[in-house]
Amino acid sequence: MKPKRRLYQQFAKIGKAASSPSRLELIEILSQGERTVEALAKETGLSVANTSHHLQFLREARLVEARKEGLHVHYRLASDDVDALARLLHTLGERHLAEVQSLVKRYFTSRDDLTPVSRGDLLARARNGTVLVLDVRPTDEYRAGHIPGAISVPLDQLDRRMRELPRDREIVAYCRGPYCLLAFDAVAALRARGRKARRLEEGLPEWRAAGLPITKELAT
Repeated sequence: MKPKRRLYQQFAKIGKAASSPSRLELIEILSQGERTVEALAKETGLSVANTSHHLQFLREARLVEARKEGLHVHYRLASDDVDALARLLHTLGERHLAEVQSLVKRYFTSRDDLTPVSRGDLLARARNGTVLVLDVRPTDEYRAGHIPGAISVPLDQLDRRMRELPRDREIVAYCRGPYCLLAFDAVAALRARGRKARRLEEGLPEWRAAGLPITKELAT
């Protein structure tokens, strides 16, 4: 086999590994931080066996890495390039696939009553204290990395912690990325309880990819 063809054969492994909706979802979750197989299975709704199978496929393509701790195997993305690949697929889909454009408009864009906040605007407003940044992802994702100054209120805790959130400042909620519904649901709940709220246009992976600061610390 010619060297060029052999190269393309190796490149195709990556394309094949990324050809599954379940594996793309796993990549999205792992872009937030390291996870065990069991945690990934719970998050995606897949069985542990099926999740493990998909992770092995990604591992063979060198898209994820694993380490064992006790009885559990923890997975993480092999590099930031893997997340960049997934985001590139999103961009290509939105630009070239009519069905993607329709789905994004129907299920995501249409849910924004107000224009989402750009990361540049959020950075400026967070620095001068005119906005409260709310991370509505699960606590372990917040601990793995979050926007500096953001407070952690996972979506499933938002209702009972509503009294902690101010009425005199706008709240900007963010989650995993532009297709993550956690921030949409958080904004709807906040507005229903009289808070001024919008969502961040993107999510933490895009914030990180732009070279903006990330903080790692225990949630308080």
